[in-house]
Amino acid sequence: MNNNIKEIPHSSFWANFFNSSTEKIDLQKSLMSIPIFEKLSKRDFSLLMNLVHHRIYIAEEYIFYQGDPGLGIYLIREGEVEIQRTGKNGKTLSLAQLSKGDFFGELALVDGEKRPASAIARTDTKLAVIFKPDLDDFIGKFPKKGVKILDGISKIIATRLRKMNEEHYEVLTKT
Repeated sequence: MNNNIKEIPHSSFWANFFNSSTEKIDLQKSLMSIPIFEKLSKRDFSLLMNLVHHRIYIAEEYIFYQGDPGLGIYLIREGEVEIQRTGKNGKTLSLAQLSKGDFFGELALVDGEKRPASAIARTDTKLAVIFKPDLDDFIGKFPKKGVKILDGISKIIATRLRKMNEEHYEVLTKT
């Protein structure tokens, strides 16, 4: 045995290429639980899985900044993410604390507009990402599946808008 061999540090670069089949099945189940994709069949998912990119962020690293172009939807595989917005007055407000299984950034799949808030990894975090250009190509190739995905996005947006309207109403009626 050679005692001169140095231990090779763990590299997240290589970890992205050698995911276990259990992790892949877990990822597929997580994606299937997102309303955007819940109407897709298992066969559809085998095609969709080819669009998924994996990203790793260290604690306190920005995933994206407020004002960045919206490029895709993110699913938290491990870790915690905070969504925060800085107002015109310079005050920063925490909008959400997210953890494993939560998703964010879905509006980018619709409009590709600038991000209205920043996303920050609060712990070491693993994300699965589907970028808008990849999803647009998928929808172009498979329009029937695309309709199901767009229907799912619409339901998420409608649900969030209703919740926001309800919260706004409660604030107005308390004064």
